[in-house]
Amino acid sequence: MSSSDIFASEVTGTMVLILLGGGVCAAVNLKRSKAFEAGWVAVAFGWGFAVLTGAYIAQPSGAHLNPAVTLALAIKGDISWGDVPVYMGSELLGAMLGAVLVWLAYYSQFQVTLRDPEAAEMKNANPGPVHGVFFTSPEVRHPFLNFLTEVIATFVLIFAILTQGLSANGKGLSTLGALITALVVVGIGLSLGGPTGYAINPVRDLGPRIVHALLPLPNKGGSDWAYAWVPVVGPLAGAAIAAGLYNLAWG
Repeated sequence: MSSSDIFASEVTGTMVLILLGGGVCAAVNLKRSKAFEAGWVAVAFGWGFAVLTGAYIAQPSGAHLNPAVTLALAIKGDISWGDVPVYMGSELLGAMLGAVLVWLAYYSQFQVTLRDPEAAEMKNANPGPVHGVFFTSPEVRHPFLNFLTEVIATFVLIFAILTQGLSANGKGLSTLGALITALVVVGIGLSLGGPTGYAINPVRDLGPRIVHALLPLPNKGGSDWAYAWVPVVGPLAGAAIAAGLYNLAWG
């Protein structure tokens, strides 16, 4: 597969992943949304369906949508290390575009929420009042434990993909594997998402965080860059551990 094919597939698939995943977060968190305060179960299932949709769209490239998946498949030996930068760069760009689309789709709700007097009082908060639409943050801030949570959650995701989700050529998710992975993501959200908001995907967090920092949102508050390394390094570490153990057991 050419680099241009990988780029087009991964950008589009990851864009839709973040549009639908960030969209459910916006629907639940922003005032004057019909799904306002729908709760954590809605968020977990919304992200699962987002993964399913993005993965089916990005089937031509193997539907990585996640640098943790790309890293694991490179360690396993199923994709060339030379393709890794193309995959990861495409995923980051797609995540940023998806976050911009969430902002556009919920523009009125962002304005209503952020111009509320309560939000105005939080304009210097770090993270800001609508951060949950764009990026994750822990309920109890303890960087090492937050990092460990992301490692464990991503290990589950990657090990599930490596053992039951890959296509015949091993370069990405199969059609059935996309469905299995989506259900695993729902399970991770319900079971392991409580402490940190389960990034389990570096670009899911980093791309929208960059967009949050750049968008002209009133009273948006800070983007919490001091925490940003956790949802990037944690998932990559979890993926490396999962791929390493897979190679030891079945390689």
